[in-house]
Amino acid sequence: MRQSASEVKVSNSKRSYGQQLRSDILKDWDLYLLLIPGILFVLLFKYTPMYGLIIAFKDFNIFDGMAASPWVGMDNFKRLFTSDEFGVVFVNTLIISLLKILILFPLPILVAILMNEMKNMMFKRTIQTVIYLPHFLSWVIVAGIFIDILSVNGGMVNKALVWLGMEPIAFFMESSVFRSVLISSAGWKETGWGIIVYLAAFSTIDPQLYEAAKMDGAGRMKQIWHITLPGILPTILLMFILRLGSVLEAGTEQIMVMYNPTVYNVSDVIGTFVYRMGLGNQDYSFTTAVGMFESVIAFTLVVTGNSLSRRYLQRGIW
Repeated sequence: MRQSASEVKVSNSKRSYGQQLRSDILKDWDLYLLLIPGILFVLLFKYTPMYGLIIAFKDFNIFDGMAASPWVGMDNFKRLFTSDEFGVVFVNTLIISLLKILILFPLPILVAILMNEMKNMMFKRTIQTVIYLPHFLSWVIVAGIFIDILSVNGGMVNKALVWLGMEPIAFFMESSVFRSVLISSAGWKETGWGIIVYLAAFSTIDPQLYEAAKMDGAGRMKQIWHITLPGILPTILLMFILRLGSVLEAGTEQIMVMYNPTVYNVSDVIGTFVYRMGLGNQDYSFTTAVGMFESVIAFTLVVTGNSLSRRYLQRGIW
């Protein structure tokens, strides 16, 4: 049988791709050799554990093992979607993540633009170092700092409130303010990292664009709006799409070291729920189903965000 034109084209493209790959490997064999440890690491620690996802479809017993544990199909997922407790956890996760996106995502962009406008390099580097330092602190240390500052008994903030004639606030015990503590502490710790990313993006903008704008009479605000922001737009899109992938993560490590049973109703998120149910109640099958649900949603959000970005802005991660 004679091959159609499309089959011949696909066959030729596969052959040309294989020949090109072979040529590239032979040409830069030493660089490809350096890839092997990284590839092995990804396969061993990222792909191999995926076999454990089978637990989500079984009534897993730690003594029987994965193979001998009985198969229950979608029962764990049915329990997940009908659980009132998970409904509260899911809503908390969305609220905290959306608040972090709305408040904290634009913050490093704004601060980076302000720092980029500074002319005194010594002052600029000092401010950058001070803002960036908290990124290196663990959440345990950050939690300790905020607990000390916001403590009802002797905390700096509550002392100021009492001095102003106001009642002290139990920041870590009141549901109405605890989310504010999470947002503010996350902003204090991680804003510096975002600033570094955007300051690096500024270096890709051609300085001649600013000179031409000055000659045309454009002020600083117009230069920022028409040159700076469009220049770092690819970086903003990249960071935003990656942020979408962690919408259902909501800062599990941060919440674990800060929350307590009195604020579970506003701070218990998917990550902390999995920790309590999995390790506390040893309900491994159910928590694996919860984790799998979170991963599928994260993957869907990243792919959807990238597709929308490519469709409407002609830019994307891939």
